[in-house]
Order: sequence, then structure tokens, then C-alpha cells
Amino acid sequence: MTKPKLVFNPVAKEYFENPYEIYRRMRDEAPIYYNEEEDFYALTRHADVAAGFKDYESFSSAYGCDLTMVRSGEVPQKSIIFMDPPDHRHMRSLLNKAFTPRAIQSQRATVEELIDHYLSQADPDNFDLVQDFSAPFPVEVITRMAGVPEEYRQQVRHWIDTSLERLPGQLEFSERNIQANVESAMYYYSLVQERRKNPQDDMISRLIAAEIPDENGGVRKLDDVEITGFAALLGGAGAETVTKLLGNAAVVFAQHPDQWQLLRENRNLIPDAVEELLRYVGPVQYNVRYSVKDVELPSGRVPAHKPVFLIGASANRDERAWDNAETFDITRNRTQAQNLGFGYGIHSCLGAALARMECTIALDRLLDFMPRFEVDFDGLERVTMQNVAGLQQGSGARVEVIAGQRKDKNR
Repeated sequence: MTKPKLVFNPVAKEYFENPYEIYRRMRDEAPIYYNEEEDFYALTRHADVAAGFKDYESFSSAYGCDLTMVRSGEVPQKSIIFMDPPDHRHMRSLLNKAFTPRAIQSQRATVEELIDHYLSQADPDNFDLVQDFSAPFPVEVITRMAGVPEEYRQQVRHWIDTSLERLPGQLEFSERNIQANVESAMYYYSLVQERRKNPQDDMISRLIAAEIPDENGGVRKLDDVEITGFAALLGGAGAETVTKLLGNAAVVFAQHPDQWQLLRENRNLIPDAVEELLRYVGPVQYNVRYSVKDVELPSGRVPAHKPVFLIGASANRDERAWDNAETFDITRNRTQAQNLGFGYGIHSCLGAALARMECTIALDRLLDFMPRFEVDFDGLERVTMQNVAGLQQGSGARVEVIAGQRKDKNR
């Protein structure tokens, strides 16, 4: 019996439901995959994807990070993820100051407060882990840091979700996507202008005051459009990553109760569990780059002037890089390969340390809230989004707490 034709379609219904089977076939059958109909390439093996992330001179970010953007040929809005060096280096060094180890640790009390607040409000008899917990708290953390007033913080999350939404079969931006991006940009632009008049102790105010090198050897201030782009990006990255990872975690641990039991017995394993979750079910599936020249990779050649998918989620399950790569194991040897869950190279996630801290604290609290639990697998519904994988709010990761802090006081 012949196999069905190998087709990677990033907006196919089957892809949204389970991307990992198509990734496995691509790694085995077409590691340098070419889609003739849509004229793009895709890399799935760890050696190739890691090389692609590192080689910014060959794989440019300046054309965008989504297939539609890259194919348009138009340079996108000013944002650090759409930059190559030297512009990227200047912006990265500026934004890094907001995510130093000291700056991240200064957020610990806020993270703990928000996690405890949302869990205290949750009903263990009817607990949707995404809707009640992992969706609302991460956006509160990052938007507080940025300087977004309380009444707009959850609205930021809804703009992000809508802007990333892709219905099955939808490659181009929809009116809903565009409208959400416009509303988000208008809001942040007005907030930047407000902070110019009224500086506060927040990230937007610090970006307004900052200076970066200019092309003439001097220094310049960031303009309102640049700051708007950075603020919107940080809000999106800070909200989506942790939200999706914790929702995925509930499902994976329900499927592997022995691993949850390991955490119950040894909470020192929580940071390792976060790393394994990032490897096994990381929320970011891929990034799209533009090949500015012919590139030779370990598995073959990518020609110039093509959109190229760097599929980190596939690379993280590559059996050529990891022993038992398709097995979820929080005690695995993490030195075998580079975990690409937060990217790699110059565009690795700015807020990775913050996201790791949020997930570590959240898992610790969830061990108390639901030491024993089951997931309603029949009710699970996956998001259909641009390059992000996770569970829908309101229908995904509905958890039945068998033993929890309210139900079983004597556990």
C-alpha cells in the first residue's frame, strides 16, 4: 500500500489538529521540503533548523516571519523580529535591558500574586485551565511591565488571538486579522504619545527615553512607530507563549501521569519539566525566513529568494538529535541537543527567562491545586493560528480535579 503524497500545508485542518505526524514524515522523506504550489521551502531536521536560525546572513528576517508577509516582498512594520544586523543588534541591546536577570527577578512577586489570584478564583469542580488560568495571567504580567493600564490588559490578549487566527485553508490575512492589528497598533500608538507627556516607571517610558546608534555614527531616539511595534510584539509574545505552553502541559501530563507523579515527589524537577514541555509541545511551531542567497545545509541545498519555514517544533522531536525524541521525559539528558523551543541565534526569544519563571511558578502552584486530575479529552479543541499551537479557551484543557486544595484537604 503506497503512502499518501507528502504535503506540508501550514493551514490545513489536519496540520492544526496534529502537526507532529507530518513533521516526522518530512524529517524522514523530505528534510529539505519544497512546496511547488505555494513556492516555499521547509526545514524539519534539528541540524538544518538550528543552522538556519544561526545563519542570519543567509536567512533574512527583514521580510517578515509569516509566509504571507515574506511572499509580499514588502518590508514590514518596524519591529525587532523584522530586522537583520546591524539594526537588530542595536535594538536587541536596548530591549535586553528590560529582561536582565535582575529585572526578571523583580517580577517574581507580581507573577506569584497573579497566579495565586487566578487560581483562588477558579472552581476545581469546573476548571478550564486555559480560560480560567493560563490565558489571563501571562498577559497581565507583560502588559504591566509595558505600562498598559489595567482596563486594557485583557483586551490586548483578545487582539493578539484575533490577529494570529487562521481558519483552515486561510493563508492570507483576513479582515479580522487586519482589524485586530490596526486596533492594537492604534491603542499602543496613543499610549506611547500619552507616555511622552506623562512618563511612568514602565517599559514604554524607558524606550521613549532611550537612544540608539544612527546610520551617521551619532545617536537617535526611537520614534512612536518603532516603540508601538516593540510594545505590541512584547505583549503578543508574553501572552501567547506561556498561555499555550501551560495548556499543552495539562494535556501532556494527563497522558503521562507517571511524569506528573515525579513532579509531585520532587519539585526540584519543575525547571526540567518546563524545558521538556518546550521541547515536546512548545507553542511556537515555526518561523519563516527569506533566503537571500543559495544555502548549503547538512541535509541539502536551499535556493536563493524563497520563503523558508524553520520548523523548530519538528527539530525538537528529531531522533537524530535526541534519544527517544518522541517520548515525553522530564528527566531526559538535556545536553544532547539545543532546545529550540524559544528559537536560537540572534532572534531567540527576548522574554524566555520571564516565560520560564512564569511556567515554573505556575506548575508549582498547579501541583497544589490539582495534584491528581483528569482532562476531558473529548472536549479538547486546538487553536488554528499562525505558527502557534495550543488549546482553545472555553473548550480546551477542561480539567477534572480529582484531588485538590479544596476537595481533598487531607491529601
